[in-house]
Amino acid sequence: MKKFLLSIAFFFLFSIESFTHVGHYNNFNYLEYELFRNNKSIGYHKYTFNRDGEKLSIESEVSFNINKLGVNLYNYYAKSEENYIDGIFNSYSSKTKQNKKDRYVNIMLDPSKKHLNIDGSSYKGKADKDFIVGTWWNHEIIKADAQISGISGRIIEQTVTFLGKKDVKIGNKIYKTLHFNFKSSDQTLPESKKLNTDIWYEENTFLWVKAAFDKTGYWEYRIKKVN
Repeated sequence: MKKFLLSIAFFFLFSIESFTHVGHYNNFNYLEYELFRNNKSIGYHKYTFNRDGEKLSIESEVSFNINKLGVNLYNYYAKSEENYIDGIFNSYSSKTKQNKKDRYVNIMLDPSKKHLNIDGSSYKGKADKDFIVGTWWNHEIIKADAQISGISGRIIEQTVTFLGKKDVKIGNKIYKTLHFNFKSSDQTLPESKKLNTDIWYEENTFLWVKAAFDKTGYWEYRIKKVN
């Protein structure tokens, strides 16, 4: 019951304070995360924020590889661009290379501004305009009924639970964070498709600090650099 009440309180807090959509990121120009698998560093995820008047463009690059006994088992590389106008989502596009497999997605706000149009390697069609691309940096994702895969355009209906305030230590710095868990609402999905990810956002700035999930190993994104 206590956890339920805390969830209501913090969803209300985010609803009040995040009315400017991505406005809380006005002071950030660059974010860099280090990616770990089973506590071993395997790659990076970088975001660059570009502003031109009322336009905001976020360019992202992700790269990691998994090696075992000197053998390269898995390579991953993705680039994306996410665009906002006056704080409102306008478009997203990405290209991903998973070993030899190519995946993509293009998402546009419909001219009517009533829905999103998705053209992806896993889904093509319309989506609710309040669904958020699952790139994690935007804390507004905690309020969305579903997130859209930034790799393939797949729509993932989600249940978000607030797990409390937590101190997260990364390097020599301790972050005061809000801890959330994201799970797939559809429990009939195969395990490989289910969402079950923990996300930590800094309490005062809503900066994405850390992410963790367990899937063929324990994975973590940890904040490394902020400008």
